Amino acid sequence: MAHSVPHAAPSQPIEILSLAAYEAHDADIPTNAGVLSSSSSSTKSARTHSTNTKDVDSVKEVDVEKALTCSTESSIHEEKAQHAVDSNVIFWDGPDDPHNPLNWSSPRRWGTVGIVSGLTLLTPLASSMFAPGVPEVMQEFGSSNEAISSFIVSVYVLGFAFGPLGMFLTIAPLSEMYGRLPLYHGCNILFIIFTVACAVASNIEMFIVFRFLQGTFGAAPITLGGGTIADIISREQRATAMALWMMGPTVGPTIGPIAGGFITQAKGWRWNFWILTIISSGFAIAAAILMRETYAPAILAAKVRRLRKETGNTALKSKFDTGLTPKDLFLFSIVRPSKMLIMSPIVTSISLYMAITYAYLYVLFTTFTPVFSTQYGFSRGVVGLSFAGLGVGCIFAQLYGTWMANRIFIRQLSRGDARPENRLHMMVPGAILLPIGLLIYGWTVQYTVHWIVPIAASGLVGCGLMWIFMPASTYLVDVFTVHAASAMAASTVLRSVFAAVLPLAGRKLYEDLGYGWGNSLLAFVAIAFIPMPFLFLRYGEFVRTRWVVKF
Repeated sequence: MAHSVPHAAPSQPIEILSLAAYEAHDADIPTNAGVLSSSSSSTKSARTHSTNTKDVDSVKEVDVEKALTCSTESSIHEEKAQHAVDSNVIFWDGPDDPHNPLNWSSPRRWGTVGIVSGLTLLTPLASSMFAPGVPEVMQEFGSSNEAISSFIVSVYVLGFAFGPLGMFLTIAPLSEMYGRLPLYHGCNILFIIFTVACAVASNIEMFIVFRFLQGTFGAAPITLGGGTIADIISREQRATAMALWMMGPTVGPTIGPIAGGFITQAKGWRWNFWILTIISSGFAIAAAILMRETYAPAILAAKVRRLRKETGNTALKSKFDTGLTPKDLFLFSIVRPSKMLIMSPIVTSISLYMAITYAYLYVLFTTFTPVFSTQYGFSRGVVGLSFAGLGVGCIFAQLYGTWMANRIFIRQLSRGDARPENRLHMMVPGAILLPIGLLIYGWTVQYTVHWIVPIAASGLVGCGLMWIFMPASTYLVDVFTVHAASAMAASTVLRSVFAAVLPLAGRKLYEDLGYGWGNSLLAFVAIAFIPMPFLFLRYGEFVRTRWVVKF
């Protein structure tokens, strides 16, 4: 089976796979490095993903549990040679074509990275910024329902669940037709509209609906940002740009409550949303003025349309043209994540573990304010500082964990062991730290030990969460290669639903069991999952090769 990969620099399969992962879609959808399709012999087989014996065997070579082989690379170069002689195939006008985003000036490229990183910081920050103001919200709307008081924070994350899934289902066909820029601008405008709607909501029902929609459209920069960076930053500099961009999802949710506590005390809870509106509007205006389309297939598609009009040659096509229609892309995108979540034990178990640990983060988000207000007498302004330990733990875990995980993987690789399971070594200390942090936090709060101790314990929880979350995400990308984005979409939906629902029981849990035993119960569940990293390290390869998902 020949794999049609339009030639773009770089055109090696590993680059195509990594860029597809950054861009939040599967590698059989066009990227700025090409596409890996299930068949290139005919457009029909590409559209239907033929399931005869020959095709299934071929798919396994580059599909979920198999690495790309030398024969695959040979077929790629054969395809390149075939396309090279086709004068109707449109590509860049040489390696220095100024229309290629990789050839833009440094100020334009890094300015774009800065704008995207700013947008990616704001939307996670919005998830928790008004958490210290929840008591004021409940008082103003005349509600004493503790479940609702937690849900108005976590419903934003439920929007995050639908946002990435919705983006995943539509980003491939929409970006191929229109590019990334319209998606950025459209979602920026809608995010601002629903942020304003939250600020002016007149009852709790309106507020919950607007928070959900705010989260849904706020997911756009997280979904699109990695792809934008891949479009404009070379591989040599991409790690720096990705580190800058990834600080948003890590830092945003933890610094939000710190700022929100003081804003709520000074101006009231609604000003959290007004300030978000002002800052988001500034970034949206900067994006509208300064950002340009970066998605290579969309840029070349526009070039093809222009040349067809000028020359009258309807046979012209882009090198990124796979023959897949938007309908085909939509159907593939909607089926794959569901099949993986249901039929792959690897995806199911890893996603479940990630979902539980991620939900713990929002249990803490929704309970920190009442815990530190009642147990330690923190004021509305100071209570936001109780989130600092969690934030410091997450940041430290990201920096040190990334360095250590890469060091471990390189060492294993030098020994000839390139199994994806080697990505999971850092999950072991994470699985151990999580329950330890929960136990220390719960019992020190129960007996009102000095406030620095539970805040430091929450830092251990943050470390544990990140060291579970980061290796698991990398593992899914390594295992499922071509369809990595589908696996990540399945995982994202499950963990976001858990993070929206589980915190509803947080306050009731503490009310019935106390802070000590309530957090101990959460810790006991985490302890039950401690064997999971060890089981995956030992048996993961057997499980993923025994139960292979076919598409």
